[in-house]
Amino acid sequence: MEELKNTLKQQIIESLNLEGMKPEDIEDSAPLFGEGLGLDSIDSLELMVLLERNYGIKIEDAREGRKVLESVDAMAAYIQANRKI
Repeated sequence: MEELKNTLKQQIIESLNLEGMKPEDIEDSAPLFGEGLGLDSIDSLELMVLLERNYGIKIEDAREGRKVLESVDAMAAYIQANRKI
């Protein structure tokens, strides 16, 4: 699970062009939106594309998406349970 979290952090940094940020700068349980990493709705779309492209996971329900994209911990748990690739 730790390897998946580190990979996810790197993918988030790359897909959102978070310049100057390293994986260790992102806390596993910190919120990705709002006061945490400070991502916005455009970033959430990018993260949905990341999940579909890299893990074969397509999230249709916005409420489910909010839960999945809450933190790196939430994303990793969802990927482990639903990975298709």
